[in-house]
Amino acid sequence: MFFSYYKKLLLLLIMITSFSLSCTQEVKKDAVQGFYQSEFFKRVQMESVFDDSKTFVDMKPNVSKQKILEIYENEKLHPDFNLKKFVDKYFTTTKSIKSNFITDSTKNMYQHISSMWPVLTRNADKFHPYGSRIPLPYPYVVPGGRFREIYYWDSYFTMQGLLVDGKRELAQHMVDNFSFLIDSLGFIPNGNRNYYLSRSQPPFYTLMVTALAKGDSAIVNRYSSYILKEYNYWMKGEDKIEGIYKPINAVFKTNDGTFLNRYWDYKNSPREESFKEDSLLAKNNPLENSEKLYKNLRSAAASGWDFSSRWYKKDKVFASTSTIEIAPIDLNCLLYFMERQIANSFSAKKDSIGKSLYLKKALKRKKFIQKQFWNSEVQFFTDYTIYGKKPSAKLTLAGVYPLFFKIATKEQAELVKNRLISDFLQPGGLLTTLTYSGQQWDAPNGWAPLQYMSVIGLLNYGYKEEAREIIKRWLALNEKVYTSTGKMMEKYNVVDTHLLSGGGEYQTQDGFGWTNGVALSFKKLLDTIN
Repeated sequence: MFFSYYKKLLLLLIMITSFSLSCTQEVKKDAVQGFYQSEFFKRVQMESVFDDSKTFVDMKPNVSKQKILEIYENEKLHPDFNLKKFVDKYFTTTKSIKSNFITDSTKNMYQHISSMWPVLTRNADKFHPYGSRIPLPYPYVVPGGRFREIYYWDSYFTMQGLLVDGKRELAQHMVDNFSFLIDSLGFIPNGNRNYYLSRSQPPFYTLMVTALAKGDSAIVNRYSSYILKEYNYWMKGEDKIEGIYKPINAVFKTNDGTFLNRYWDYKNSPREESFKEDSLLAKNNPLENSEKLYKNLRSAAASGWDFSSRWYKKDKVFASTSTIEIAPIDLNCLLYFMERQIANSFSAKKDSIGKSLYLKKALKRKKFIQKQFWNSEVQFFTDYTIYGKKPSAKLTLAGVYPLFFKIATKEQAELVKNRLISDFLQPGGLLTTLTYSGQQWDAPNGWAPLQYMSVIGLLNYGYKEEAREIIKRWLALNEKVYTSTGKMMEKYNVVDTHLLSGGGEYQTQDGFGWTNGVALSFKKLLDTIN
């Protein structure tokens, strides 16, 4: 619909030369995967040739990977062989986003954000036969720092800023790139890299389309086939499920016939971009099945919350991450929204059967969320444990999603609001969780996308004062850090506003796409809340 034959052929070429997927989206052992499983790749990552494991997988090979492996085998036993020099000879490094950018100290934070769009924007990709980047046909905005490719759920929040700044064409390019990926691959990967092809991220595509449409149903309907195709990716295996609470891929069925979803990665090996970190975690925890642990770590990465005590089965034990045993509240709210939009698109086509089918799916999921994801003991929405068949006891900011999507009852919304103000609200905004684990998606950190979901959720139920207070505290923290550093950060310490955020497996990044988008959106929103 939106893509020329040439552009489709471009991605088909990279698919043929760099990767292939089975009907279940499992990555086959092709040339690229063979490279990631090779002794050479493992040595580079495990011997920390680079401080950041992501550096190597993003480098561009100067010749084919197969050729590099052949040369390595011939040279590795030479007495003077040096692994770092070998890598430098056969690979080209990609610089971080910030490398050539100097902050103009005369600009305030919002002017700075507007000036960052060209820095964070990448032109349509050119085909590289050996690199890990999946080429996209239109310009797009990257998060910044070490993240030099487009990221899925980040982009929805980045788009909020683009639309505030009047960059609608660029916002549409973002949507069209994702449409292109759905059309070509059947889903949207975590990011446009071949090492992300075994997983997606929180499915915000439908929200991106509705944000772009601004109430114009005709625009939403233009993208309806892509929404349905992405929905089918998440529901893959639904027709093969025979028993209750027996998941296939990302989907399972409950005892009342409701289909729910979980985050899922199709591989069970260390993440290529965090190979050493995953390998050492498994090695240092021999009681844990390594393949199961890798699957759970990868699936946590698919959630966008990598990593968090939210996924722990055992308190304070990172290796007990059990993402695939959890039906996340955020994911199931997103799938509910997709089902509603699909029903609407069938309605627009005068297809009463399709409309009825997806409306029924949506209403069943909504009812289940209202009743089974609601934890009456803590009076908050939590994740749902698949094998425990009950809501989790862990309080996380994902519990605001039913407010954002207007699933919560008025009584539930008020109780969520009370809990947000009493337990989550801190001097700099809302905590991600109430647990201090050392992971980046836990206290004391706050993240822009969750502030946004919370604020809109509160406004949906008329809680203007509380929403305004969260916005003011978050923007004040953003402005304080910008004044002292000249940067917009990926995440913030909302408890002690004198400290930068921490935790996680890489250094705090600056740039930063979704923080920029939410800041501009919040600034505009403040003027409308009265």
